[in-house]
Amino acid sequence: MGGSRTVAGMAQPPFHPPQAPAPQCYRHPGQVTYIHCQRCGRPICPQCSISAAVGFQCPECVSAGMRQTRQNQGPYGGERSKNPALTTLALIATNAAVWVLLMLTGGHAGWAFWRLALAPTGSCLASNDPGLYYPGAGADACAALGAQATWMPGVADGAPWQLLTSAFSHLEIPHLGFNMLALWFLGPQLERVIGRARFLALYLVSALTGSAAVMWLSDPGSTTLGASGAVFGLLGALLVLVLKVKGNAQSILLWLGLNVAYTFFGPGSISWQGHLGGLIGGAAIAAIIAYAPKQNRARIQWAGIAGLAVLTLVLIALRIPQLA
Repeated sequence: MGGSRTVAGMAQPPFHPPQAPAPQCYRHPGQVTYIHCQRCGRPICPQCSISAAVGFQCPECVSAGMRQTRQNQGPYGGERSKNPALTTLALIATNAAVWVLLMLTGGHAGWAFWRLALAPTGSCLASNDPGLYYPGAGADACAALGAQATWMPGVADGAPWQLLTSAFSHLEIPHLGFNMLALWFLGPQLERVIGRARFLALYLVSALTGSAAVMWLSDPGSTTLGASGAVFGLLGALLVLVLKVKGNAQSILLWLGLNVAYTFFGPGSISWQGHLGGLIGGAAIAAIIAYAPKQNRARIQWAGIAGLAVLTLVLIALRIPQLA
């Protein structure tokens, strides 16, 4: 009888799934290639591929890179520095020069220390020994003591420069050395990415936000000095930039964690207030720089940085009447 049937034991033909078509050069259709541009990922044939530092790039990506190089702009709009370490070296030299000044003028008991270190309120010093002071004596009471005492103003008493000069002042060599070593490792990396002007703004505004935290959270009669607030600002900025590009932030988080642990459990009197304020300020500035839209990017970045600086000054101004 007719009809179809399956014969038991007959081998079935192997099944071959359809294969994906071989990639073809986007500029020469039909030209099979297994080379891909390292920047955009498009397939390119040997005729179109241009050797780069790592792998190959397509002509369009090379042209875009050349335009960016001619414009001398970094990834976030800042002008590329020919020597990214120059600003860091200048900052290190300034800190070292201030340290020499403090040593030559008597260190903790010298006039330079009391004028450059951050003091939320002034101090009444004994004239015969500037290392001693009259606790609780205000400017009027200090003046009533005559030649026995000298009044050294703080920020709330008319010495606003201390908000920044304190970030360049150190007494102990280990304190200076650790901060400058951290600055040397962090500074050139950040300047290479965001440019010299933005890096300098990052450093100074981070120092300012660190001083603002000291004004609000520290003992009003204390004195604070050191570049640690600005250095923590650089750490916060680097963390934000690494997270922005979805990079590996483990080493930065480890370094930050060690510094935080040293801040709270290390020997001596360490200003956790300045560290915290600098960290928050640096992270905020980096976020402004990294997430500003490309259209009018420079204007938005500088407006945001200026706005943060003004906000910080307003917070300090609000604190002054409470201290005075």
